[in-house]
Amino acid sequence: MAWTSLIIKIDNLNVESISDYLIELGAVSATIQNSHLNESDEELIFGEPHDGPAQFWEKNEIQALFDKNINIKEIINNVKNEFEPLNIQFTTSKVEDQDWVKLTQSQFNPICIQKKVWIIPSWHDFVDTSAINIIIDPGLAFGTGAHPTTQLCIQWLINKVKPHSNVLDIGCGSGILSITAKKLGAKKVVGADIDSQAIQASKENGKVNKTDIEWIHSDNAIEFKGDLVVANILSSALKVLAPVIANHCKKDASIALSGILSSQENEIKEIYSTWFDFEDSIIKNGWVCISASKR
Repeated sequence: MAWTSLIIKIDNLNVESISDYLIELGAVSATIQNSHLNESDEELIFGEPHDGPAQFWEKNEIQALFDKNINIKEIINNVKNEFEPLNIQFTTSKVEDQDWVKLTQSQFNPICIQKKVWIIPSWHDFVDTSAINIIIDPGLAFGTGAHPTTQLCIQWLINKVKPHSNVLDIGCGSGILSITAKKLGAKKVVGADIDSQAIQASKENGKVNKTDIEWIHSDNAIEFKGDLVVANILSSALKVLAPVIANHCKKDASIALSGILSSQENEIKEIYSTWFDFEDSIIKNGWVCISASKR
């Protein structure tokens, strides 16, 4: 089935209202992105739930898909009338039908970390059979290996995991870090998350990767304490959970805290300095993984 694509360029005022209005007019989907995406002047913004209302770029592009038989001129006129006198630019095009599954899969390729761990989507062959290969497909839970924070934590685990290590993964998401720790040779691994879908995804990924890991919903009491504790979660959660994370560390345990922007590093360190001494942080694309040891 072919589609008609309507692209609207607008500043950050009324972006969400226009997107919602397009859905009311019959759009099957509406996406918002930076108008300068992948260009030298792309704007980088990072929002978290506690930051308040949704944040948008200064220059935005809304792409809405309509049935190919829609009267797109009428749609454009409706938008103009509803949001007059805003300065809005309209572009239309035809989108031919294609294998959307293959198109989506093509965006996820194998990822290598330190030539030792490969993150492989299930539709790809192994690149290096002598390395540690972890099969993870995109899903409802965070952690495909593509995000810098995940790669930083895997790098940390490669350098820290020993055969005697007991590892706790707080906010396990897809289970990727827990699975990595187990495949690196950790003695025992526990993954915990507050999201039931994350626990389900972790269990499924654990089975696919043939790993023996204990998965715990955070609503349940977690008695386990780790030699290594990794938490790749939002910085707002790291602030609140600092005492909890410290309590789940054995004496002399090492922790990795990620999901942190460079601008947030000092604030997180100040909070955790009550319990931990810091090692050198590792950084990738503006994201930080703080490494520390418990006193």
